[in-house]
Amino acid sequence: MGHFSSMFNGLARSFSSIRKGTSIGCDGREAADEMVKEAKRNDLILRSSGFVSVDGSKNFASVFSKRGEKGTNQDCFIVWEEFGCQEDMIFCGMFDGHGPWGHFVSKRVREWMPLSLLRNWQETLARSSLDPDINLDSDKKHQRFHMWKHSYMKTCAAVDRELEQLRKIDTFHSGTTALTIVRQGEVMYIANVGDSRAVLATTSDDGNLVAVQLTIDFKPNLPQEAERIVQCNGRVFCLNDEPGVHRIWLPEQESPGLAMSRAFGDYCVKDYGLISVPEVTQRHITSSDQFVVLATDGVWDVISNQEAVQIVSSVPDRAKAAKRLVQSAVRAWKRKRKGIATDDISAICLFLHPSSLSESVSTAK
Repeated sequence: MGHFSSMFNGLARSFSSIRKGTSIGCDGREAADEMVKEAKRNDLILRSSGFVSVDGSKNFASVFSKRGEKGTNQDCFIVWEEFGCQEDMIFCGMFDGHGPWGHFVSKRVREWMPLSLLRNWQETLARSSLDPDINLDSDKKHQRFHMWKHSYMKTCAAVDRELEQLRKIDTFHSGTTALTIVRQGEVMYIANVGDSRAVLATTSDDGNLVAVQLTIDFKPNLPQEAERIVQCNGRVFCLNDEPGVHRIWLPEQESPGLAMSRAFGDYCVKDYGLISVPEVTQRHITSSDQFVVLATDGVWDVISNQEAVQIVSSVPDRAKAAKRLVQSAVRAWKRKRKGIATDDISAICLFLHPSSLSESVSTAK
């Protein structure tokens, strides 16, 4: 249990100790808040277009967002290097708001979700380390995944409950998706609520770079999603002027017309099949895996997985990778969707291995 004990000790800079039977909720909140303050002081948190590169880190994250033609940019994101004061961890999150207040909802979830996840993970790790019936070293891979999945489930449920209590933001008719990744050492934990997508670029045996989709686009017409919606008396169909775009509708009204089957907020259809339960998966990083693209549907509506991988890999300067992908998507919108207002388009490119010395110098802050 040495590895997990040292990890827990590293997390708990703000705790003096944790004993069996001691509540850690309050301490966990204070510790997480302190970690955020420290990360901000050290420029480890990115919430605007740019890049994160920390000396000695295995990660390099490039981020870019462009407002569409529908009004306020409702996309937002966060990259948090050394997540939870752990040198081998990074948190990436992409949030795509929708509805009249979607930009406020997405930003609120961006602020709440990393902190809530961190506190839940701390608590889960602490309780596991104190449980005599759990041998954390006996099946390290399984235990780690179970802890992250449990933490994500608790976090998403808590965030959705908090949103419902808001009085100054209309979360009844507005909501947001959330796609997040935690990289811990050589493992990635991916949690998806909505229709944003994560795609991995990996080198095949023949030396070609290929795209591997890591998440499911949770659209209402997916069989398992449609079945749940119909069982809850919701409806799924396309409008005549939007063939192929399936949306969720109330039983007797042509509203709200959500184009995703999972989201935070949107309480007007939460009783009719919309859920905020994440799909949580893991991926072990190998030397063949090069980078991950997290992007909103504004990218994937016009750019294929393989095209995205090729675009990012063709950029010599990693710091400009996300911007190049977003710009390519904007051009593709104008070419493929003439007459349709461009969506907000955002991307995170998380590189999984250190860059060459020459690139590190060229992109240094």
